[in-house]
Amino acid sequence: MFDIREKPNMVERAFLIGAYFDRREKQHAADLLEELRELVGTLGIEVIGCELVYAREHTARHLIGSGKSAELMKQAKEIGADCIIWDNELSPAQQRAWESEGDICVIDRHEVILDIFNMRAKTREARLQVELARLEYSIPRLTRMWAHLDRQGGGAGGGQGGAGAARGEGETQLEVDRRLAGKRLDKLRADLEEVKKQRDTMRKERSRVPVPHAAIVGYTNAGKSSLLNKLTAADAYVENKLFATLDTTTRRMELPDGQPLLVTDTVGFIRNLPHDLVQSFRATLEEANQADFLIHVIDASSPQAQEFHQTTTQVLSELGAGEKKVLLVLNKVDLIDDTRLLELKRAFPAAVTISVKTGQGMDDLLHRLHDFMIDRVVRLTLSLPLDRMDLVALAHQEGKVLSEDYETGRAEIQCVIPKRFESRFAKFAV
Repeated sequence: MFDIREKPNMVERAFLIGAYFDRREKQHAADLLEELRELVGTLGIEVIGCELVYAREHTARHLIGSGKSAELMKQAKEIGADCIIWDNELSPAQQRAWESEGDICVIDRHEVILDIFNMRAKTREARLQVELARLEYSIPRLTRMWAHLDRQGGGAGGGQGGAGAARGEGETQLEVDRRLAGKRLDKLRADLEEVKKQRDTMRKERSRVPVPHAAIVGYTNAGKSSLLNKLTAADAYVENKLFATLDTTTRRMELPDGQPLLVTDTVGFIRNLPHDLVQSFRATLEEANQADFLIHVIDASSPQAQEFHQTTTQVLSELGAGEKKVLLVLNKVDLIDDTRLLELKRAFPAAVTISVKTGQGMDDLLHRLHDFMIDRVVRLTLSLPLDRMDLVALAHQEGKVLSEDYETGRAEIQCVIPKRFESRFAKFAV
């Protein structure tokens, strides 16, 4: 892995900086900086200072003015920080300038998210996706790894006519690393393409028995995995931290009318999610694209619930899933008062309000899921001759049998079945 360094292992105390360039964006920038604090905490790094900075314009060298930059570098050192973490994305040149002038480790929000993903990745697919994103981020920054060699001269030997004199040791090593990193990138992309083919094969297998499919989407830490576990009695990993889920988990559940439903948990979204991560996780996020409809979970206890909804909707549009039918679910309503609940109901009038933790509203959610698929099932009263027990078995297998009676010498059945099977029962319908 040609990464810059393993930051989480060496950074203990961080100083956070967030810059904004429009005074109307001050509150938004403050919210993002607070979110960065939570992200950094997820890595187990102590935040010992935060600074929100207004700048009139972007500068090529430091992003903000050189005077303010020097002041912030001094402030970070005075409070004992061993790393400055920017909420804004820094270019490789800006990152080098801050590190060389401040003599301190400097990373940005993008790199923090990459490190969290690296820490959370469990399956081979997630590890491949994370490594691809980290490598694409690291390659333009490889120069920093060899800064200690910049001052070494080329020497006179090494080739005809002293050709080696024009090439420093650092430059040579950098070229070697870039070539090796390029090969590794090609290998990762090929491996991920193979994973995509395997996922497509699995989808084709599922489509042979066309069970309806819903994907749970939403902002990170909204309670998506907890909802999957509640609906399907699954064992998806749950933790009260950002990006606890990086891998998709698909489980089968049965609605009250007996209709089966496949439910998939997906990776959470976040504001300013690095574009290369969206691209790297496209194979995983395609589950949302392939689903019949989406269950969009919103954390009702968050003051930014509406903004989080907007972020998720925007990313889904980028993935081509913007036109999907969506069932909105306001989770964690046990953590808010009636006034806030009323505000959210006004903002999201079609949403179901639930608490996965207490079970509140879960029956309402099941009925709404049923309503979303009402056009897929039909309720029938059947009178079947006893030599057509194959149809009785089919009703049990593909639908839900509500009652059975054989006292008349026939199979008198009430059942709910998928509409695609209706024609096979039509001649026996009462």
